[in-house]
Amino acid sequence: MKIGILRIGQVDSYVISRIQENLNIIFPRTTGTLLTETLSIPEEAFNKTRQQYSSNSLLSKVHSYAEKEEALNRVLGIVDVDIFVPELNFVFGEAECPGKAALISLWRLKPEFYGKTSNMELFIQRSTKEAIHELGHTLGLRHCSNPFCDMYFSNSIFETDRKQSLFCSKCHLKIEKIVDKLG
Repeated sequence: MKIGILRIGQVDSYVISRIQENLNIIFPRTTGTLLTETLSIPEEAFNKTRQQYSSNSLLSKVHSYAEKEEALNRVLGIVDVDIFVPELNFVFGEAECPGKAALISLWRLKPEFYGKTSNMELFIQRSTKEAIHELGHTLGLRHCSNPFCDMYFSNSIFETDRKQSLFCSKCHLKIEKIVDKLG
């Protein structure tokens, strides 16, 4: 399986390269590739009332990009702005389930967002967990009831921190079957 990592707007290259490394470990029969193109953040994605960006709008851009890239099985967009879906105050990411496009936001994954000291390793761990989670959705996985499984729905940063960057045995078996079919 080939996963393209797509930068949207200004995103730290080091963070992206670490996420890429971690995805190659978690999905061993995949190749995560940092794409050379950077998408700009569309002005229409910004909601002035909420002071946030529409996750749906950004995911739509990732989807359009993914449709053009036939050599890639999945495209993960990474953005560093605060995103939301209409039903929720914020989201860490969003994905097609199943589909080719996924999106994560780094904005609320930084310890500094919560008034804590900067911690790059914690930030990378959180970013990796959310990337794995959203890519899991693209492979057809739904949210898992196991609070330690990466597919558990994170409604807060505490839930993201509690879960692992691994799938539980049930989700892992589903992923294995799907990745085998993709080749």
